Amino acid sequence: MSVRCCFAWLLLFCVTTAQAEAPRTFSEAKKIAWKLYAPQSTEFYCGCKYTGNKVDLAACGYVPRKNAKRASRIEWEHIVPAWQIGHQRKCWQNGGRKNCTRNDATYQKAEADLHNLVPSIGEVNGDRSNFSFGWLPEQPGQYGSCLTQIDFNAKKVMPRPSIRGMIARTYFYMSKQYGLRLSKQDRQLYEAWNKTYPVQAWERQRSQTVACVMGRANEFVGPVDMKACS
Repeated sequence: MSVRCCFAWLLLFCVTTAQAEAPRTFSEAKKIAWKLYAPQSTEFYCGCKYTGNKVDLAACGYVPRKNAKRASRIEWEHIVPAWQIGHQRKCWQNGGRKNCTRNDATYQKAEADLHNLVPSIGEVNGDRSNFSFGWLPEQPGQYGSCLTQIDFNAKKVMPRPSIRGMIARTYFYMSKQYGLRLSKQDRQLYEAWNKTYPVQAWERQRSQTVACVMGRANEFVGPVDMKACS
Protein backbone atom coordinates (compact mmCIF):
# COMPACT_ATOMS: atom_id res chain seq x y z
CA MET A 1 0.00 0.00 0.00
CA SER A 2 1.41 3.41 -0.94
CA VAL A 3 2.07 6.19 1.54
CA ARG A 4 -0.63 8.24 -0.15
CA CYS A 5 -3.18 5.45 0.28
CA CYS A 6 -2.34 4.70 3.89
CA PHE A 7 -2.22 8.37 4.86
CA ALA A 8 -4.68 10.16 2.60
CA TRP A 9 -5.24 13.56 4.15
CA LEU A 10 -8.50 14.80 2.64
CA LEU A 11 -8.26 18.52 3.21
CA LEU A 12 -11.03 20.96 2.46
CA PHE A 13 -8.84 23.37 0.54
CA CYS A 14 -11.89 25.18 -0.75
CA VAL A 15 -12.81 26.48 2.70
CA THR A 16 -9.60 28.47 3.12
CA THR A 17 -9.27 31.96 1.67
CA ALA A 18 -6.62 34.63 1.50
CA GLN A 19 -8.70 36.59 4.02
CA ALA A 20 -8.76 33.76 6.59
CA GLU A 21 -7.24 34.78 9.90
CA ALA A 22 -4.70 32.74 11.83
CA PRO A 23 -6.05 31.39 15.12
CA ARG A 24 -5.09 33.37 18.22
CA THR A 25 -5.58 30.55 20.72
CA PHE A 26 -5.39 26.77 20.86
CA SER A 27 -9.17 26.69 21.24
CA GLU A 28 -9.59 28.69 18.03
CA ALA A 29 -7.03 26.50 16.27
CA LYS A 30 -8.98 23.32 17.07
CA LYS A 31 -12.19 24.81 15.70
CA ILE A 32 -10.46 25.80 12.46
CA ALA A 33 -8.73 22.42 12.21
CA TRP A 34 -12.09 20.62 12.17
CA LYS A 35 -13.01 22.71 9.14
CA LEU A 36 -9.71 22.17 7.35
CA TYR A 37 -9.95 18.41 7.46
CA ALA A 38 -12.74 16.69 5.58
CA PRO A 39 -15.59 15.12 7.61
CA GLN A 40 -14.20 11.75 6.53
CA SER A 41 -10.45 11.77 6.89
CA THR A 42 -7.42 9.93 8.29
CA GLU A 43 -5.86 10.41 11.70
CA PHE A 44 -2.14 10.90 12.21
CA TYR A 45 -0.46 8.18 14.24
CA CYS A 46 -2.16 5.01 13.01
CA GLY A 47 -3.74 5.94 9.66
CA CYS A 48 -7.26 5.12 10.86
CA LYS A 49 -10.25 6.63 9.11
CA TYR A 50 -12.66 8.75 11.09
CA THR A 51 -16.05 10.31 10.49
CA GLY A 52 -16.87 13.37 12.51
CA ASN A 53 -15.30 12.66 15.89
CA LYS A 54 -15.61 8.87 15.70
CA VAL A 55 -12.75 6.58 14.67
CA ASP A 56 -13.38 3.34 12.77
CA LEU A 57 -11.03 1.23 14.88
CA ALA A 58 -12.06 -2.14 13.47
CA ALA A 59 -11.42 -1.09 9.87
CA CYS A 60 -7.78 -0.22 10.57
CA GLY A 61 -7.09 -3.05 13.00
CA TYR A 62 -6.59 -0.78 15.99
CA VAL A 63 -6.90 -2.53 19.35
CA PRO A 64 -7.17 -0.22 22.39
CA ARG A 65 -4.27 -0.65 24.80
CA LYS A 66 -6.20 0.45 27.88
CA ASN A 67 -8.79 3.16 27.19
CA ALA A 68 -11.32 2.05 24.59
CA LYS A 69 -13.55 5.09 25.12
CA ARG A 70 -10.76 7.56 24.45
CA ALA A 71 -9.48 5.44 21.56
CA SER A 72 -12.80 5.82 19.77
CA ARG A 73 -12.59 9.61 19.45
CA ILE A 74 -10.41 12.14 17.66
CA GLU A 75 -8.33 14.64 19.59
CA TRP A 76 -6.05 17.40 18.32
CA GLU A 77 -2.39 16.68 18.88
CA HIS A 78 0.62 19.00 18.93
CA ILE A 79 3.43 17.26 17.02
CA VAL A 80 5.85 19.39 19.02
CA PRO A 81 4.24 19.08 22.47
CA ALA A 82 3.02 22.14 24.36
CA TRP A 83 5.47 21.23 27.13
CA GLN A 84 8.42 21.27 24.73
CA ILE A 85 7.30 24.63 23.32
CA GLY A 86 6.77 26.19 26.71
CA HIS A 87 9.21 24.74 29.24
CA GLN A 88 12.09 26.73 27.75
CA ARG A 89 10.19 29.97 28.34
CA LYS A 90 10.07 32.07 31.51
CA CYS A 91 6.28 31.91 31.66
CA TRP A 92 6.42 28.14 32.15
CA GLN A 93 8.70 28.48 35.16
CA ASN A 94 6.18 30.81 36.79
CA GLY A 95 2.95 28.91 36.36
CA GLY A 96 3.27 26.29 33.64
CA ARG A 97 1.06 26.01 30.57
CA LYS A 98 -1.82 28.06 31.97
CA ASN A 99 0.45 31.01 32.65
CA CYS A 100 2.06 30.78 29.20
CA THR A 101 -1.36 30.58 27.51
CA ARG A 102 -2.56 33.66 29.35
CA ASN A 103 0.51 35.87 29.36
CA ASP A 104 3.09 34.91 26.71
CA ALA A 105 2.21 36.13 23.20
CA THR A 106 4.86 34.01 21.49
CA TYR A 107 3.72 30.88 23.27
CA GLN A 108 0.09 31.64 22.38
CA LYS A 109 0.99 31.80 18.69
CA ALA A 110 3.03 28.61 18.86
CA GLU A 111 0.30 26.72 20.70
CA ALA A 112 -2.22 27.77 18.04
CA ASP A 113 -0.01 27.14 14.99
CA LEU A 114 -1.92 24.84 12.62
CA HIS A 115 1.28 23.56 11.02
CA ASN A 116 1.89 21.76 14.32
CA LEU A 117 -1.64 20.42 14.84
CA VAL A 118 -2.96 17.05 13.62
CA PRO A 119 -5.93 14.77 14.35
CA SER A 120 -5.03 11.80 16.53
CA ILE A 121 -6.70 8.81 18.13
CA GLY A 122 -7.39 10.05 21.64
CA GLU A 123 -5.74 7.14 23.41
CA VAL A 124 -2.50 7.53 21.44
CA ASN A 125 -2.57 11.27 22.02
CA GLY A 126 -2.83 10.65 25.75
CA ASP A 127 -0.18 7.92 25.77
CA ARG A 128 2.24 10.05 23.78
CA SER A 129 1.99 12.79 26.44
CA ASN A 130 5.05 15.02 26.00
CA PHE A 131 7.39 12.14 25.12
CA SER A 132 10.05 12.79 22.51
CA PHE A 133 10.35 10.85 19.27
CA GLY A 134 13.05 8.30 18.63
CA TRP A 135 13.96 4.78 17.52
CA LEU A 136 12.57 1.83 19.43
CA PRO A 137 12.83 -1.95 18.98
CA GLU A 138 9.85 -3.09 16.96
CA GLN A 139 7.16 -4.57 19.18
CA PRO A 140 4.08 -5.12 17.01
CA GLY A 141 0.71 -5.35 18.64
CA GLN A 142 0.83 -2.54 21.21
CA TYR A 143 -2.19 -0.98 19.47
CA GLY A 144 -3.12 -3.88 17.23
CA SER A 145 -2.12 -3.11 13.63
CA CYS A 146 -1.03 0.47 14.40
CA LEU A 147 2.67 0.90 13.58
CA THR A 148 3.31 3.70 16.08
CA GLN A 149 4.95 2.46 19.28
CA ILE A 150 5.46 4.00 22.72
CA ASP A 151 7.97 3.05 25.41
CA PHE A 152 6.58 4.43 28.67
CA ASN A 153 9.73 3.67 30.65
CA ALA A 154 12.04 5.38 28.18
CA LYS A 155 9.44 8.10 27.46
CA LYS A 156 9.98 7.65 23.74
CA VAL A 157 7.66 7.35 20.74
CA MET A 158 8.53 5.71 17.42
CA PRO A 159 5.98 6.94 14.86
CA ARG A 160 4.96 4.92 11.84
CA PRO A 161 7.32 5.38 8.86
CA SER A 162 5.00 7.43 6.64
CA ILE A 163 4.84 10.37 9.08
CA ARG A 164 8.47 10.50 10.25
CA GLY A 165 9.54 12.98 7.60
CA MET A 166 6.63 15.30 8.34
CA ILE A 167 7.41 15.17 12.05
CA ALA A 168 11.01 16.16 11.36
CA ARG A 169 10.03 19.07 9.14
CA THR A 170 7.47 20.26 11.69
CA TYR A 171 10.16 20.33 14.37
CA PHE A 172 12.47 22.32 12.09
CA TYR A 173 9.66 24.78 11.36
CA MET A 174 8.67 25.25 15.00
CA SER A 175 12.30 25.60 16.04
CA LYS A 176 12.95 28.39 13.54
CA GLN A 177 9.58 30.13 13.88
CA TYR A 178 9.52 30.29 17.69
CA GLY A 179 13.15 29.96 18.75
CA LEU A 180 12.69 26.42 20.05
CA ARG A 181 16.03 24.86 20.96
CA LEU A 182 16.57 21.28 19.79
CA SER A 183 19.10 18.98 21.36
CA LYS A 184 21.96 17.70 19.21
CA GLN A 185 20.49 14.20 19.43
CA ASP A 186 17.03 15.33 18.31
CA ARG A 187 18.40 17.44 15.47
CA GLN A 188 20.46 14.53 14.16
CA LEU A 189 17.41 12.26 14.32
CA TYR A 190 15.20 14.72 12.45
CA GLU A 191 17.85 15.40 9.85
CA ALA A 192 18.01 11.65 9.20
CA TRP A 193 14.21 11.36 8.99
CA ASN A 194 14.00 14.40 6.73
CA LYS A 195 16.45 12.76 4.32
CA THR A 196 15.08 9.22 4.54
CA TYR A 197 11.42 10.22 4.25
CA PRO A 198 11.17 13.04 1.67
CA VAL A 199 8.18 15.32 1.22
CA GLN A 200 5.14 13.62 -0.33
CA ALA A 201 2.25 15.12 -2.28
CA TRP A 202 -0.18 14.93 0.67
CA GLU A 203 2.27 16.85 2.84
CA ARG A 204 2.64 19.62 0.25
CA GLN A 205 -1.15 19.89 -0.06
CA ARG A 206 -1.54 20.10 3.70
CA SER A 207 1.14 22.82 3.92
CA GLN A 208 -0.63 24.75 1.17
CA THR A 209 -3.97 24.51 2.94
CA VAL A 210 -2.63 25.49 6.34
CA ALA A 211 -0.61 28.35 4.83
CA CYS A 212 -3.81 29.90 3.52
CA VAL A 213 -4.98 30.28 7.10
CA MET A 214 -1.69 30.92 8.88
CA GLY A 215 -0.39 33.30 6.22
CA ARG A 216 2.89 31.38 5.91
CA ALA A 217 4.09 27.99 4.77
CA ASN A 218 6.33 25.48 6.44
CA GLU A 219 9.41 26.33 4.40
CA PHE A 220 10.94 22.94 5.18
CA VAL A 221 8.10 21.32 3.22
CA GLY A 222 8.51 23.73 0.33
CA PRO A 223 7.02 26.92 -1.16
CA VAL A 224 3.29 27.42 -1.55
CA ASP A 225 1.15 29.52 -3.87
CA MET A 226 -0.57 32.12 -1.72
CA LYS A 227 -2.50 33.33 -4.80
CA ALA A 228 -4.29 29.98 -4.80
CA CYS A 229 -5.84 30.85 -1.43
CA SER A 230 -8.27 33.35 -2.91
